[in-house]
Amino acid sequence: MKYDRVLVTGGAGFIGSHLVEGLLRCDTEVIVLDDLSVGRLSNLSRCMESRRLKFVRGDIREREAVKDSLKDVKAVFHLAALTSVPYSVKHPEVTHEVNVEGTKRLLEACLDSMVERFIYVSSCAVYGEPRYLPVDEEHPLAPLSPYAHSKRVAEQVCFEFQETYGLKVTVLRPFNVYGSRQRGGQYGGVVTKFIERLFAGKPPIIYGDGTQTRDFIYVKDAVTAFILALESSYAVGKTFNVATGKPTSINRLAQLLADLLNVKNVKPIYAEPRRGDIKHSYADITRIRTCLGFEPQTSLKKGLSTLIESWREIHD
Repeated sequence: MKYDRVLVTGGAGFIGSHLVEGLLRCDTEVIVLDDLSVGRLSNLSRCMESRRLKFVRGDIREREAVKDSLKDVKAVFHLAALTSVPYSVKHPEVTHEVNVEGTKRLLEACLDSMVERFIYVSSCAVYGEPRYLPVDEEHPLAPLSPYAHSKRVAEQVCFEFQETYGLKVTVLRPFNVYGSRQRGGQYGGVVTKFIERLFAGKPPIIYGDGTQTRDFIYVKDAVTAFILALESSYAVGKTFNVATGKPTSINRLAQLLADLLNVKNVKPIYAEPRRGDIKHSYADITRIRTCLGFEPQTSLKKGLSTLIESWREIHD
């Protein structure tokens, strides 16, 4: 690993905690900055005893917490954000304050601390309704929610800091990441929601006719892409889709989960499509393949099987 001390904001969250584990496996010292509003310390339970992990509880908008977490750090992964679309619709000002202004303050602190590399984890939500498929990084940006808009603006701010101050920036746009530690409940991902209901003997709820498609990538594959972006000089100044490049229908997802859980004769409940839902979305991953040599290793069936195993360990 080129950098021996890395900050991960939002490192106690779903993706962040897996990234922390991946960095520790690379013998990197990792500092986690997280206010635990969404993340959980239990997500880091596998690595809390490591001497190479330091946890700082704080908000990215808190100057002292950020300053403390950046000591001797040369590279930053910025994942801390308000990520709920429904919450952003109800609270657009707060979403902007955290996701845009918080990012700006973190970037300013990075300059003060002589940070060299800044990896911003954005979202495929910045694309909005695709005008063509698969979606490549040059696709027009047309965010459909305050959350997606905040991500788009934060991307722009990151590149402004590169152009103006020379901070080496990379933007990553994950598609539908799934895996252990992903939240369930009202704001959980569709995979987690389906598993919750199937475990309880209830049919999954599908909004629309289920033919809509998404690009599901296993969290450990996403982490591999993140680390490749940090290690490669070719990633500087670029934006990358982090995905598999393969579309999966929601009907197919529900059926695959039912089969893996051995749930018989449970038919999905079809509800009215939700306002603003995108019909089809999957990524073109040519750029990340060409520039970084990234190739997803985990099939959807294998990834879901692994997730179900970890789910059973917790809930059985």
